[in-house]
Amino acid sequence: MTANSYSKALYELSVEAGILKVIENQAKNLLEYINKIDEFKKFIKSPVSKQDDHLNIIDVVSKTLKFNTLFEKFLKFLSSKRRLFYLDKILKDFLSFCSLNRGELDAKIISSKELSKEEIEVIKKDLSQNFKSNINLNYEIDKSLIVGIKIQVGSIMIDNSLKTKLKKIHKQLIEV
Repeated sequence: MTANSYSKALYELSVEAGILKVIENQAKNLLEYINKIDEFKKFIKSPVSKQDDHLNIIDVVSKTLKFNTLFEKFLKFLSSKRRLFYLDKILKDFLSFCSLNRGELDAKIISSKELSKEEIEVIKKDLSQNFKSNINLNYEIDKSLIVGIKIQVGSIMIDNSLKTKLKKIHKQLIEV
């Protein structure tokens, strides 16, 4: 089974149980937890961690974040199949699947400087109008871009960063 198959199974179980929104929120919370706590991320990615240790950690995290029984059982199932190292990918796929089934698109903005909430909303509104769909926007700051912005919607990438322009110039100079 691939990560996508697990995320689809979680989606179908959540719909069948009538708790899709609950599981979606808990998946978002767990993803945040994984991204914030490096030790947890390293632990679930470690191939040498014992299955019993994984199950104990799942119990602790489930109680701490107050997970629904279905979600907790799903996590334990992943552990029993030794697939916890795919957890972040499975959860991201699950959230994308939820958005897609609501007719939403995922978009990502990477900016060289912090954008105001108003600027982000304007970009989101423009993307919604251009793609004729609701947009779930993820925003990041990457100072290595120097100046500019990158916008990705699905497989479409708009890169207006100075970093990329300098790389293109560098490549042209090397070819000459």
